[in-house]
Amino acid sequence: MYKSLIRPLLFQFDPEKVHHFTFSTVKLFHRIPGIPALIRSCYRVEDRRLEREVFGLKFKNPVGLAAGFDKDAKLFNELSDFGFGFIEIGTLTPKPQPGNPKKRLFRLKADQAIINRMGFNNGGVEEAVERLKKNKGVLIGGNIGKNKVTPNEQAVNDYILAFNALFDHVDYFVVNVSSPNTPNLRALQDKEPLTNLLNTLQSLNAKKETPKPILLKIAPDLNEDQLTDIIDIVSDAGIAGVIATNTTIGREGLRDGNKEETGGLSGKPLTDRSTEVIRFLAEKSNKAFPIIGVGGIHSADDAIAKLEAGADLVQLYTGFIYEGPALIKAINKKLLD
Repeated sequence: MYKSLIRPLLFQFDPEKVHHFTFSTVKLFHRIPGIPALIRSCYRVEDRRLEREVFGLKFKNPVGLAAGFDKDAKLFNELSDFGFGFIEIGTLTPKPQPGNPKKRLFRLKADQAIINRMGFNNGGVEEAVERLKKNKGVLIGGNIGKNKVTPNEQAVNDYILAFNALFDHVDYFVVNVSSPNTPNLRALQDKEPLTNLLNTLQSLNAKKETPKPILLKIAPDLNEDQLTDIIDIVSDAGIAGVIATNTTIGREGLRDGNKEETGGLSGKPLTDRSTEVIRFLAEKSNKAFPIIGVGGIHSADDAIAKLEAGADLVQLYTGFIYEGPALIKAINKKLLD
């Protein structure tokens, strides 16, 4: 019903407005007695064979929601009813910021893709913390970044602030230095600043009574030398793992008229490249650390390909928008088969 009826209707309207409308609708429906249980019965697949233990955490199943969808931790409890094994919130910054000027979100229907240049729009980490206090047992990842006005030389301070504020309310952290929509942010992926940032966060983490896993989210546009540097950095800093990959600035092979829009591209065009990055990291590191695979998962086979390439878990974003919540169930069913 989603692809034949709901999606065609939603795709008639502005993507960002549809996003907020969908959030409001899901919230409203969850207030109706019996509806949450009905949604769970339709989409959740409960089976102990789906459980995964990765970087010390137990996941009910390996299919998560990627960061960027529930930026401000407004819908994580409700979204978990659709069958996700974990939800990643953010990217959150220390201070609230409006993000880039609208219009900043574009569908590429002909390519089953999305371009966004949102720019870390969020209400700030403190607002999200208040909502996270109402968590009903959802495994949460906290994706953190720097404010746009913070120069790169001071970026580490923003990550420290977000890390400390979220520490008691998330299960793992993701350091986002790979979004193309914050000026100069990707420069933090260079070996020296990235090593300094991760070592600083790991030092803070080690002082906690129970340290939390810290992961690094990387761009799909890194070359093999840069990916080799990532392997070395992960090892040297001792962080828990990598999320591969974020959106791409590449535009090869696109057909849709919106392909000229600036921003990060996600969806089907990223399927193969993100899998290549996963395979490279897994093989060259001799599977030294866990990998969460994300990018262009639009079918159960896409998810399986990433797991076979070396991913331990997978995440959805654009595929969830194009295929609907049935995709989560399809992946988990395929894994059981």
